[in-house]
Amino acid sequence: MIERHVLGLSGGKDSAALAIYMSLNYPDLPIEYFFTDTGKELPEVYEFLGKLEGFLGRPIQRLNPDRDFDFWLRTYNNFLPSAQTRWCTRKLKLEPFKHWVKPSLDAGHIVYSYVAIRADEEHREGMVAQHENLKVLMPFRDNGVDKPGVIELLEGSGLGMPKYYDWRSRSGCTFCFFQQKIEWVRLRDKHPDAFEDAKKYEKDALEHGSPFTWTQGEALTELEKPERVAEIKVDFEIRKKRELARRKPNPLRVIPIEPLDIDDLYLEDEGGGSCLVCHK
Repeated sequence: MIERHVLGLSGGKDSAALAIYMSLNYPDLPIEYFFTDTGKELPEVYEFLGKLEGFLGRPIQRLNPDRDFDFWLRTYNNFLPSAQTRWCTRKLKLEPFKHWVKPSLDAGHIVYSYVAIRADEEHREGMVAQHENLKVLMPFRDNGVDKPGVIELLEGSGLGMPKYYDWRSRSGCTFCFFQQKIEWVRLRDKHPDAFEDAKKYEKDALEHGSPFTWTQGEALTELEKPERVAEIKVDFEIRKKRELARRKPNPLRVIPIEPLDIDDLYLEDEGGGSCLVCHK
């Protein structure tokens, strides 16, 4: 029986740590690393993938080179993706992967897909295998690797965290609708051209009758007003101080206090949640 071993990379910390973990613990396993490119990734994502590729000593295959975000946006009549209609995940992430492995599955080969769901994410489920020959494996969950363990893997490899974690929490598309308002504010500060592009997409969408804006209940033209930006920043700092005060150090860990992600501070009405394939 012919077997393939594949591991998808989002540009985020968990999937990168899983790639490091597998390369260290199973160096002879012929893993194929892949990245499904939306065409709208942050520059930091491409930079980190290049460094990871060097560490692994194997190429990271780029899927989806022809039909990017702009192609599918036109197909959907300029309607923005949203938590209710996640056409971006379906068209830019899931379908390219299925198309990539389909010849192997049709030929009767076994495809093992490694997914970076951690041991401390009991609430998460992996991609549901829709073919009997597609086997989804979760090494982190099976071997007790949690978030601090992921950080230790990244730091121990010398790669560290992807740079965008300095200011936002999620990987994937620059314009992810699951971003919190503070992340949109920081996108404007870090990548103003990308923020302006997001405003143009939003304007076109509204003109075409889209019921969705990028961030729930508030257009970016309203969010970027100075008084609103100040309000968002103050609110975020209050939530961050409250969460840090709640945490207790663990002297048995290399990293005594679990790192704080923006996702730990989300509000129900302004972000949080994620598409698993993008976020990991």
